Amino acid sequence: DLFTLNMVLSVYRGYTGQLSNGGLLNFGSFENATYDYWEIPLFLLMGAAGGLLGALYNYINYRLTVFRMRYITKPWVKILEAMMVAAVTATAGFLMIYLLSDCKPFGNDPTESPIQMYCNDGEYNVIGAIWFQTPEQSVRSLFHDPPGSHKMLTLGLFFVVYYFLNCWTYGLSISAGVFIPTLLTGAAFGRFFGTVLAMFLPEYFATQHGKYALLGAAAMLGGVVRMTISLTIILIEATGNLTYGFPIMVVLMVAKWVGDFFNEGLYDIHIQLAGVPLLGWEPPPLSATTYASEIMSYPVVMLHTRQKVGEVMEILKSTTHNGFPVIDSPTETSITGNQASGKIRGLILRSELIIMLKHRIFSELYHEWEGKLNIGLFRFAYPRYPHISQIEVSPAERAYTLDLRAVMNPTPPTVLHSTPLPQMFQLFRAIGLRHLIVTNDDSEVVGMVTRKDLARYRVVHEGGRLERTTLHITEQVE
Repeated sequence: DLFTLNMVLSVYRGYTGQLSNGGLLNFGSFENATYDYWEIPLFLLMGAAGGLLGALYNYINYRLTVFRMRYITKPWVKILEAMMVAAVTATAGFLMIYLLSDCKPFGNDPTESPIQMYCNDGEYNVIGAIWFQTPEQSVRSLFHDPPGSHKMLTLGLFFVVYYFLNCWTYGLSISAGVFIPTLLTGAAFGRFFGTVLAMFLPEYFATQHGKYALLGAAAMLGGVVRMTISLTIILIEATGNLTYGFPIMVVLMVAKWVGDFFNEGLYDIHIQLAGVPLLGWEPPPLSATTYASEIMSYPVVMLHTRQKVGEVMEILKSTTHNGFPVIDSPTETSITGNQASGKIRGLILRSELIIMLKHRIFSELYHEWEGKLNIGLFRFAYPRYPHISQIEVSPAERAYTLDLRAVMNPTPPTVLHSTPLPQMFQLFRAIGLRHLIVTNDDSEVVGMVTRKDLARYRVVHEGGRLERTTLHITEQVE
């Protein structure tokens, strides 16, 4: 928490007990922060550029990720790829430092760690300082270095190289993020933009490089991750400046709108590639005429209120389902043309069945577990429930009976087969469901709906088109 962070920082900085540190992410405050109404079109232009660059970033990274999922699967290949990216990054950095020779005299720049590489005595290499500082320090330098500290060629080339290296790095099998590298990429772009403005209109933009570096960082990050309010708050807190709140929000909103015209945000893309059944805030449009009978999975593996231990063991070993409807006796159904089960009596989870088997909660052994069956048995095992292969049952016990009524949920959420998709979607969102049982008019189980069944229905925003698609779920990348 914030208190612990402040204590650690106070000790690290030699002021033990001073709890006034703002946090680890601090890009320095802007002095004389001002902007005029006629700059708003420039903010809109930067936001549009950030949206375009972010959409291209997401497209390239999506293709790279799909390639990795198909071909870079072995551990040694993943390590080799990470080593290759590190080698290319180091080579690109040293080549830029050697070829550009962007040298400045000491004392004219607030860079904390000046590097002399390939410069004369009394000089430091500007591009070397950007490459060899931590990314946070480099972002701060681009925000606050005085005008004339960076050549236009240096900023432009650094932006292009770092943009593609950042895109290549995200998704490697290493501990790496996208937030700070993308801020640094955008800061270089914004500083380049501010330098161009100062070159053509020096009377207006001679001292505005840092402001446009901040807005460029916001535009780039907004175009990649498509976050607005949260990013505005983060950047305001990291710079300690409320004045630029409105320009940051304008840039982020435009970047999101332009980027959404082409594809989704980077996090949304990777969530879908990972197969996580994450539902959106609202049900997909054009889905009011899609009903439960079209979405549900069937036939459903079901259990009776009293089931043989051997039968439960075989069901758990042969399936991967996490929830099983508990029913009475089987009947016929006219919804799917398949044989359905009896009336719904409840729902029992795989974890609950495993705990019952582990602790021998059998009807024939009632005298052994009488009074011991309580919620503590399940809480103690959570979240690492035993696997069914770890449960041993003797041949004699396989003939015993499990009375599921003692453990099952007797009132599970259910819907009729004619329930529309938006209504089921709201049920999952509102009460955090994992399983939704579908019944016919006679309360007989005919199917089951899970988050994956609903997550298959997605809305695609591409090229200004709104289209609902249905994903084909497989176990591997095709």
